[in-house]
Amino acid sequence: MSGNPTAKPAPPPPAKPDRRIRRTRDTLGDALINLMQEKPFDSITVQQVLDRAGVSRATFYTHYRDKDDLFLSDVEDFFEMMSALLTRCGAPATRIAPVEEFFAHVADVPGVSDAINASGRGADVRELGTGCFARSIEQRLTLAGIVLPTTELKAISHALAGALFSLLDWWIRQGKTMPPKEVDALFHRLAWSSVPGAARAKI
Repeated sequence: MSGNPTAKPAPPPPAKPDRRIRRTRDTLGDALINLMQEKPFDSITVQQVLDRAGVSRATFYTHYRDKDDLFLSDVEDFFEMMSALLTRCGAPATRIAPVEEFFAHVADVPGVSDAINASGRGADVRELGTGCFARSIEQRLTLAGIVLPTTELKAISHALAGALFSLLDWWIRQGKTMPPKEVDALFHRLAWSSVPGAARAKI
């Protein structure tokens, strides 16, 4: 037997997500969001979600505690996916948040934002979204060559994520009349004008 007998074996590759589980979770999340556009959140039952999704009760409780857990998990999954979009697509470092793509998605699903606000869970959604986008913005600023003390970088990233959601609120109240691409450009002008050292960064 050749090789170093004291060498540690290579760790196994990370397990790939089960596509069936991902599909089930997506189906349940879509069913709940659709129902939220038809009736108040508090009047929706788990059974109604199951009937709409075509999923068994046992399967539901394998993944979630209740409909609130389903809702917040689905929202968090969406924000994680959306906030990482630029990195996955290899977008230029000058773009630190996928504002155009995010706002275009909101425009494509009319009624969802109203349903979320009517559910009384708007603050929870905003908190989840701010956290996800703050983390991705921090990564994008670092990629762009911004060098700041860790605390300051995190604070700026969180502030910019909050500004993104404030801009989203304004855009929705204005009737979504400004094209998402223009909102994206506006956000980035505001963002880069507020980041220390942006003029020296390689962007």
